[in-house]
Amino acid sequence: MNAQIAVIKGDGIGPEIVTEALKILDKVSEKFGHHFEYVPVLMGGCSIDATGVPLTDEAIETCKKSDAVLLGAIGGDTTTSPWYKLDPSLRPEAGLLKLRKALGLFANIRPAYLYKELKAACPLKDEIIGDGFDMVIMRELTGGLYFGDRKTVQENGVLKAYDSLTYDENEIRRIAVKGFETAMKRKKHVTSVDKANVLDSSRLWRKVVDEVAKDYPEVTYEHMLVDNCAMQLVKDPRQFDVILTENMFGDILSDEASEVTGSIGMLSSASLCETSLGLYEPSHGSAPDIAGTDQANPLATILSAAMLLRYSLNLDAEADAVEAAVQKTLEDGYRTVDIQDGKGKLVGCKAMGDAVAERI
Repeated sequence: MNAQIAVIKGDGIGPEIVTEALKILDKVSEKFGHHFEYVPVLMGGCSIDATGVPLTDEAIETCKKSDAVLLGAIGGDTTTSPWYKLDPSLRPEAGLLKLRKALGLFANIRPAYLYKELKAACPLKDEIIGDGFDMVIMRELTGGLYFGDRKTVQENGVLKAYDSLTYDENEIRRIAVKGFETAMKRKKHVTSVDKANVLDSSRLWRKVVDEVAKDYPEVTYEHMLVDNCAMQLVKDPRQFDVILTENMFGDILSDEASEVTGSIGMLSSASLCETSLGLYEPSHGSAPDIAGTDQANPLATILSAAMLLRYSLNLDAEADAVEAAVQKTLEDGYRTVDIQDGKGKLVGCKAMGDAVAERI
């Protein structure tokens, strides 16, 4: 297969972790006889420095013409970086929101899986962990508070800010369909998370999910309030299969889920649209405090590259090979500094990438 992959290394540790993911993709292409062309794209702080904006129209067009987009991380220290003295519309994260909107990336898939080798790194008690857990958080990505109208005004000498949380039934229906379709390939259970006891948008969410569920009689489903879900994730994570939720709730819950897997450095992510084009990135940030020190964990980015192979390029065997290589690397005791289980051999970002590549 020949494929073009837009590569956004980004800021902070982004260039380091993406370099290791490309190393893995190169190994896959060598082993399986593919050719991947990597097209560099600027986004985030590095784009601000080079062009004055976090994402150019030319960068968007490059991504649209590609088969997939691989992203490292964007942004910097919000207290010291000059990027955060700019208008919010010109800050690094605005580029990511703009790209998601431009590509129509409405569905974010974040697997949260506890590797048995990392059980000691999980902060939960053994009786809660049991034989491990394996869930997917399906987060709506282009609606809700993050994309609603917002404004800060002064009224009677007092500053006042507001943000609008809006969803229409079509936005809810398409992410619900993705959630139920994903559940059909897994354990056939959906937990739809909302705040329907307070929010009108959540009451509409619940109504549409009920309608979609009728088309998937093999899937059991339940509604759960977001505050209860946050509690249940640490009380009994094994109960979950697919968590289906809106934008902000999904943002918060997926970070919580990453911690119970042992490290956010293990959590991959795929953002999908109506076509096979997708954006693949680790769920963590740019970690500017360790940038350039070779301490970053590249495994989330490598596992995101595996999702790229599976969802955008339809290369399941190749994706399986990458995931198996990560598993074997952990079995063989390789650890980065963020995996605090007191076991194994501590290695840097580059050495971890080398170890995975050797096992493909």
